[in-house]
Amino acid sequence: MEYGYKVNPGKSRFVRYKDKKFACYAVETSVVTKEDRLEDIIERFVLPMAETDDVIFISEKMVACAEGRALPVRSVKTGFTAKVLSRFVTKSPYGIGLSMPETMQCAIWEAGLPRILLAAFAGMIGKLLGKKGWFYYVAGSRVAAIDGPCSCTLPPYNEYVVLSPMNPRRTAREVSGQLGGKTVLVVDVNDLGCKVLGASCKNVDEEMYATLLKQNPLGQSAQRTPVGILRPVSTDEGEN
Repeated sequence: MEYGYKVNPGKSRFVRYKDKKFACYAVETSVVTKEDRLEDIIERFVLPMAETDDVIFISEKMVACAEGRALPVRSVKTGFTAKVLSRFVTKSPYGIGLSMPETMQCAIWEAGLPRILLAAFAGMIGKLLGKKGWFYYVAGSRVAAIDGPCSCTLPPYNEYVVLSPMNPRRTAREVSGQLGGKTVLVVDVNDLGCKVLGASCKNVDEEMYATLLKQNPLGQSAQRTPVGILRPVSTDEGEN
């Protein structure tokens, strides 16, 4: 099968931030599992098409899958606390989040029960005050990055819980070295927004990348495009 980069349906080819303009591409790969090495995926699918000034962004989900941090739902044994807390999570059309006992159990494993209980209390207070996001602010980015199973997700991950990568900053630096020093970002991108979990360089402009990637160019379902490219272009280049 031939692979390459493309613009996913419904996404824009060009994105802007202030006076900067980029072409935004999604890189198609094979389905990544724990049997794959991330460096092999990068060498096969990204290295041949990367250009000098490209910024490479990688889905945290792909990194986690290559690290073996994708768990079949049936393998997650849930406790009483996970079952209770999951009932109070608001279900979102963009993903199941922690609204099922198995994903909540994974959150407890990742952050520890005391922190999750504190986050649940913060979330309850936030709801009373009409504020969103307090649960995840307290629980932390590793919990926020947990992905639950979804019928629209590429198999076999439609029946998996995927945790956050172990060390996204280190992963970004390693991939950057493999790509000759290019800026590399490990990102959690969905239809709600973008969060940079790890970057190969210091002082990354997270606001800029959140704006550039807010359209979720990698897609949310079965596109099989877990890597993307931001390529600087002149501001007068066409908008098609």
